[in-house]
Amino acid sequence: MPDRRSARTSATRDPAAPGRDDPARTVGRVLLGAVLALAGTGHLTFARQDFQAQVPAWVPLDPDVTVVASGVVEVALGTALVVAPRRWRPLVGGVVAAFFVAVFPGNVSQYVTGTDAFGLDSDARRLARLPFQPLLVVWALWSTGAWRAFRGWRRARR
Repeated sequence: MPDRRSARTSATRDPAAPGRDDPARTVGRVLLGAVLALAGTGHLTFARQDFQAQVPAWVPLDPDVTVVASGVVEVALGTALVVAPRRWRPLVGGVVAAFFVAVFPGNVSQYVTGTDAFGLDSDARRLARLPFQPLLVVWALWSTGAWRAFRGWRRARR
């Protein structure tokens, strides 16, 4: 039978242990939430035209509808990153990561079509932007503990 006292003691010493927030992850999660909420606000207000320029021609919706819908989703996801209870954070992180994957074709389209927006007025600048999207995916998964939760879930299923 495992010793509960030693398990409890080791959990309090390990900042990455379940049930305890790691300050670096917390800062990362809140910062990513703020960035998403700001970007979503931009979709709805001051950067609406720039975001419309990124909507690929093959998207079957009006570019403005696409931008408004994605802006609402970004504000909601950013808010969820900041306020979600600990037990829901891995799920929120997975959804945020999936969102970043889903909008990546817009970034690729901007590069392929040579569309200027957000000061990305050259192929080199548009290309340089592309590697940042996978970093956002990693950021979402790391800061919410989604990787750790997924690994634990996989181990439990074995």
